[in-house]
Amino acid sequence: MSYSDKENINILCAVMLGHGLTHAVVCPGSRNAPIVHNLNECPQVKCYPVTDERSAGFFALGMVEQLGEPVAVCVTSGTAVLDLAPSVAEARHRHLPLVVISADRPMAHIGQQMGQTIDQPGVLSRFTLMDANLVEPHDDLSRWHCNRMANEAMISARRGGPVHINVPYDEPLFNFTVPSLPVERIITSLSVSSGQTALFEALQPIRSAKKPMLVIGQLPQGTFTREMMGKLMPHVAVLVEALGSDDGGVPYDELLPHIGNTADFEPDCVIYMGGTLVSKRLKGYLRRLEGIPMIQVNESNEIHDTFGHLTQIIHCKPQVALQALVQLLDQEKTNDFAQLWHESLDQVQQHFDSLRPDFSQMLAVKLALQSARELQEPFVLHFANSQPVRLANIFARQHVCCNRGVNGIEGTTSAAAGCAVVTSDRVLCVTGDLSFFYDQNALWNSNLRGNLRILLLNNGGGGIFSQLPGLEASPARDTMIAAGHMTHAEGCCLQHGVQYRTAHGSEDLYSGIAWLVQDESDRPRLLEVVTAVEQDCRVWQQASESIKHLK
Repeated sequence: MSYSDKENINILCAVMLGHGLTHAVVCPGSRNAPIVHNLNECPQVKCYPVTDERSAGFFALGMVEQLGEPVAVCVTSGTAVLDLAPSVAEARHRHLPLVVISADRPMAHIGQQMGQTIDQPGVLSRFTLMDANLVEPHDDLSRWHCNRMANEAMISARRGGPVHINVPYDEPLFNFTVPSLPVERIITSLSVSSGQTALFEALQPIRSAKKPMLVIGQLPQGTFTREMMGKLMPHVAVLVEALGSDDGGVPYDELLPHIGNTADFEPDCVIYMGGTLVSKRLKGYLRRLEGIPMIQVNESNEIHDTFGHLTQIIHCKPQVALQALVQLLDQEKTNDFAQLWHESLDQVQQHFDSLRPDFSQMLAVKLALQSARELQEPFVLHFANSQPVRLANIFARQHVCCNRGVNGIEGTTSAAAGCAVVTSDRVLCVTGDLSFFYDQNALWNSNLRGNLRILLLNNGGGGIFSQLPGLEASPARDTMIAAGHMTHAEGCCLQHGVQYRTAHGSEDLYSGIAWLVQDESDRPRLLEVVTAVEQDCRVWQQASESIKHLK
């Protein structure tokens, strides 16, 4: 028994076998010969040769209808894949799991008058649930991508519909020298609803884990409440940022260097739910973990292998999974691993609460959030991306809204303004200078009311670029990359009837924060805090370094 030396073909075949594929319809051709060879070599797969691709697609559908399982149909490159369009359309409208596999030439050959070459990726996308293009891997990242796409295609097919897997590779085609298929990660998928026994079974790995961890990304306010946090914290290490919790976040970028690579902090099971995470260090930390169950809860049909080691995806609402976790975990017994994490999290949080930074963006955000809490009235927080949202993770003690889906600079002030017109609560928008001036037409809006308050952090450019190691070597950093400027917001505010104040030092800042946050007003207010990039970086560095002295 021997297999093709094409790594993308071998990964695909191993993943299909892992998902239980046992039947394949194969059509003639030289470009798809390595795939056909592999399928024929797999003892678990029975191959059925059919010459006409149009007939082959419907032949496979007849098998799908009888078996109730995905069936593959494999064709060569060029117009062969187009001949499957009628059967793929039929499969889509009847929700049948047809797996189309098309061989292809490398992308560089398309449009170069090469034989049997058309633009194949996505050619059936009007009728498929998912399209995958498995290019030949050349490193670990591209191998992971190939594995993930193959898993995603098979999971999508099992939801009930056709998928198209395009496999481009270069010559030579007929080296059958690999003795066995690789051992590939198989991502399992489970769709559940509230109360189903299957959900409890899927969550068993975290119940039986000695060092369980729950990681929560961005979620709507009210999803992960203080009450829910209190129920779970004694039993599982809960890592959540201000974008996902009603109780604020923790500065993981500062915490993780303090923890280091201590094995005591490494989980043996991770469950992840919610949207994106802000902390790059937290994502990097979780990506280093291998060989443990990694479960994602996602109510959509999408698959997000954020940490690179996903083993199962559970399709249900986060609230349903959280309630199931509470019922599943032993409420009579606390977990030492959870206590270890939460003691460290509390220690870092208390450290930053007691921090007294010099005049800087850090001081401005700390004072603004502290002033909002002292008001003891409801406040909605909207933070811009980059430095502002990272400062929110340090100092916010409530849920934070942020345009984090794509992590762009546009729209922060506009989103906060839209929020302010449909709530009677005050809305505090914290934004950097580039984000604000990019979105300054948010103030060109006749709907604005006095509950909108804007804290503008202006240090004359993209301050975060000064904290990226190595970028200081580029003479283009300050002017072209960080977009250095000397623009201020006073004229814009005057033009649109927004009340304006500025702060250039601590004394101005203290009085300005009280004016911005606590005073009544019938018009929006904006406080522009003008700082120097060098000072902001120094204060941030001092705060990060101070963590090292904690025990």
